[in-house]
Amino acid sequence: MNKKAAVFFDRDGVLNVDYGYTYRPEELTWIEGAKEAIRYCKRKGYAVFVVTNQSGVARGYYTEQDVAAFHAKMQADLDEYQTEIDAFYYCPHLPGAEIKEYALECQCRKPGPEMLLQAIRDWKLEREKCWMVGDKETDMLAAKAAGVKGIFFGGGSLLAVVRERIQ
Repeated sequence: MNKKAAVFFDRDGVLNVDYGYTYRPEELTWIEGAKEAIRYCKRKGYAVFVVTNQSGVARGYYTEQDVAAFHAKMQADLDEYQTEIDAFYYCPHLPGAEIKEYALECQCRKPGPEMLLQAIRDWKLEREKCWMVGDKETDMLAAKAAGVKGIFFGGGSLLAVVRERIQ
């Protein structure tokens, strides 16, 4: 596989409306321009990944199977746009959490960079050709720690923000 470029998207608040521990597929509400932004990135030759903290698993609010079902719904919704997300990376951990198997310090939980670094290794990406789009400081810190460029999304059309920065 040739080394290539990628765009990493945070999930809740960037791709979908964050209702607070959103995990039910029927609750999926896309952010304005999100599906189009994914299609835009793919057409520009970028791989597209979701990197998301999902501490609701560690808190016992939902399961890893629920996370997978939500991501499957996201993929299904993208079919009408003839595009897809290449892979989903998520961190279910939270130090001191209720569910002990997930109550740990890790480097995958943003602001740790491990989800991005794992995707870079898995897909043989070139860091200097990668972007992280997020709505929180932890997203920008993870991007910096992983050596990729960060784009802060503060609302509005995700497509407009992505088009402005990614050519």
